Amino acid sequence: METADSRWKTLYKIGGIAAILSALLLLIEIITWVVWPQPNTVLGYFTLLQTNKIIGLIDFYLLEYIAYILFLPLFMALYVALRRINESLMLIAISLAILGIAIFLATNNSFSMLSLSNQYLVATTETQKSIILAAGQAMMVNTGQRSVGGFNMGLLLISVAGIIISTIMLKSNNFSNKTAYLGILTFIISLAEYFRMILIPSELTLLLIIAILSGILLLIWLIMVGRSLIKLIYL
Repeated sequence: METADSRWKTLYKIGGIAAILSALLLLIEIITWVVWPQPNTVLGYFTLLQTNKIIGLIDFYLLEYIAYILFLPLFMALYVALRRINESLMLIAISLAILGIAIFLATNNSFSMLSLSNQYLVATTETQKSIILAAGQAMMVNTGQRSVGGFNMGLLLISVAGIIISTIMLKSNNFSNKTAYLGILTFIISLAEYFRMILIPSELTLLLIIAILSGILLLIWLIMVGRSLIKLIYL
């Protein structure tokens, strides 16, 4: 194990805890998707949000919004921990990650969809309902594609950043090869999820399978990375 710089131990601790909390959020999201599958239509989302707001918001990626916030200290901690191995690539990776996080956070529509659902409930004319449904459809990005605005680009940038970071981990004594290889596999599958949404958006069953597989692998990777970062505190 390499000796950790004492100046960054607080960041390692925060980054490690953020990784584990992100994994917990992903676990809750995966369970929610399996038990309460995402609706295929805007009206389905509106109905779900009126029936169970918490489940509806989770189905519309609310927990990912929180997880992406937690990704900020995580990726910062990874940059500090791995920058000595290849600072140029780590700078590129952290830049891509932060940009991807910023895009997702700026365009997340969870509460906007809830607001539209409330407006639809009190709408009194068919014209008003049609306008609200159209606005909800716009938030779903593409017909039949259950993603929020900015999700695709954020996923692409973070996946590329994750592959770069995981590859650099192979040369670090502070992260196991298992963690590195799992990270590479995880983010390659994330890229596959991105290209599937772009090329064949109508295949919703395939989307769900890839999304759940990607989420499970990411969950495990986050726990492994979190543990490694926390261990750096004691070096």
